[in-house]
Amino acid sequence: MNDLRSPLATPSVAALAPAQSASLGERWYVLIMMCLVYTLSIADRYVVSTVLEPIRIDLHLTNLGVALLTGVAFGLFYVLLGFPLSWLIDRKSRRTIVALCLVVWSAMTAACGLAQTALQFFLARVGVTVGEAGGTPGANSLLSDYFPPTRRAMALTVFALGAPIGAWVGYNVAGAIADHYGWRTVFFALGVPGVIAGIMVWLTVREPRRGCLDSDEDRAAPSFTETMRFLWLQRSAVHLITGTAVCALWGWGLMFWTPAFLQRTYSMTVGEAAAVTQNMHLWGGGIATLATGFLMARSSMSDARRIMWLLAGGIALATVASGVVYYTRNLALAKAMLWIFIPAIYFYIGPGYGLLNNLAQCRMRAMFCAMVLFLANLGNLVIAPPLIGALNDWFVSQHMSNADALRLAMLCLVPTGLWAAAHLYLAARDITRDQERARSFPF
Repeated sequence: MNDLRSPLATPSVAALAPAQSASLGERWYVLIMMCLVYTLSIADRYVVSTVLEPIRIDLHLTNLGVALLTGVAFGLFYVLLGFPLSWLIDRKSRRTIVALCLVVWSAMTAACGLAQTALQFFLARVGVTVGEAGGTPGANSLLSDYFPPTRRAMALTVFALGAPIGAWVGYNVAGAIADHYGWRTVFFALGVPGVIAGIMVWLTVREPRRGCLDSDEDRAAPSFTETMRFLWLQRSAVHLITGTAVCALWGWGLMFWTPAFLQRTYSMTVGEAAAVTQNMHLWGGGIATLATGFLMARSSMSDARRIMWLLAGGIALATVASGVVYYTRNLALAKAMLWIFIPAIYFYIGPGYGLLNNLAQCRMRAMFCAMVLFLANLGNLVIAPPLIGALNDWFVSQHMSNADALRLAMLCLVPTGLWAAAHLYLAARDITRDQERARSFPF
């Protein structure tokens, strides 16, 4: 009888890549491919903020309406789908799931460019969500079985380079395309390469045995309830997840409206507004991420508490800079402060993922990642964009200009950065003990 198996079936032991014997070149190839997956995820996710104004005008929407259509349409379904997909990732072939998800969300990104009505655009964005909800958790879990615990924070910091590169593509490349060919072409230009990348992941990345770099045995996955109970008892993980989620609410929530802020406040086109921040995302964010990865690789940072103190201090400093950005009417000063603010929304991502994976048992990692993505996307896509949009519309109704109303609305979100810094600082108290507990968890 033919052996007809689902493509998502758990591979046999013989089919699994023994990550202990994987060459250095293979490890880094997988890391680069997962970084590409993350790059495309970020670019497809945030490109809508670059073309927010043209979409709002073309589809005849209010500020709140365009936020609901572009941010909430993505974020709400993302947080709902994240847990079931992560449950699947902890049990089935991660390589297959990541490849399929990338193909799906890239095809639906291209479909956004075909939308002629708000409803059509909404449905296309929901399709993007279906794919992206499985990409980052799957990539995190894969990389954690290619790099040992002592190198995991470094590897996931390199993985996090996908964020500044993806944002540069989503803001700068998309802005240039929009100025020359219109906002719809932007979605076509991003969607097609993603389909090709998904096929490459399927053909060239091997599935490693779970937990092979943490223990000698790949045990059965614990239930959702057991995973959540264990997570709740890991107090440092709770603070780390909350801190990184609020960082996303603060940093990416503000960045969602920043292109529109620059266009309204300084009378810029889409491309001109994108040009203001392009190097801050690519070079500022990239250098901040690489510098953090360099620090993670130093022996002095083997103490996870020091990493948490570094992240807390950096976010607190950047919160002050973000306040200046949206308060001042001096473009030169705003640009200077953006050079502090924008790199800061990247440098915590890699260490955060790396430490979170060290706080989870190997078959809990995707679910831990799903929890932080659930809260982060709830904040930066479901809460922050419509909140700022609604405040903007309300301030306009109080006889403020559209530009000044948006400025004041964004300033209302700025203090949440200090909230994030507080949680990151508190995570340092128990993180050493909790890392040991994760390694000795009996499942």
